[in-house]
Amino acid sequence: MPSEGTPSARRMNDGRLARALISEALGTAFLVAAVIGSGIMAESLAAGNTALALLANAIATGAILVVLILSFGPVSGAHFNPAVTLAFLVRRDISARTGLAYAAVQIAAGIGGTVLAHAMFDQELFQWGSHARTGIGQWIGEITATFALVFTIIACVRHRPEAVPYAVGLVITAGYWYTSSTSFANPAVTIARAFTDSFASIAVADMPAFVGLQLVTALATAYFANWLFAR
Repeated sequence: MPSEGTPSARRMNDGRLARALISEALGTAFLVAAVIGSGIMAESLAAGNTALALLANAIATGAILVVLILSFGPVSGAHFNPAVTLAFLVRRDISARTGLAYAAVQIAAGIGGTVLAHAMFDQELFQWGSHARTGIGQWIGEITATFALVFTIIACVRHRPEAVPYAVGLVITAGYWYTSSTSFANPAVTIARAFTDSFASIAVADMPAFVGLQLVTALATAYFANWLFAR
């Protein structure tokens, strides 16, 4: 096996990173397309029943997360989320270079997933979100949702790694219903949802607060979980 620093080793590392970035891009794009597409479909079929539309949206999101993590987990770790990437950076499971590359790809692919959802439903490809999601209650909800997601991932990685896909799908599905924010818990998805004016949208002006709270909460949760689960 080539030693680190040799041209051969660098090519191997670059190849692994390229595959991981493609995995993150595809996974995040499909996740966002599922979130927004299922929201559009649910709203059109629910005949004004918001609870039914939210239930359909939650089930579709939780289900696709399980599938995507099972599919792409062995390649990239299946983060699909800059907050999760930040948590793994704190744990020193990835390098800063890889973390920055992951976050950039996740954000770009998330917007691509929004465009894909719009194209599938014959909507305007680029829109601005107008669904108001602001206020102390919503912010507390988003802090809670992000803590629950990041803590669940770290706990399962520590104790039951084979359960991560199912635990993530379940914690997000539950978060749609028990948090006031409907559990965004993902900066890339939050940014992408600011580019749609459909059922799953967030107002552009409200998006930065959500993203900031998600990142700060993920950072604090990672440190707390590392302390709690110290060997």
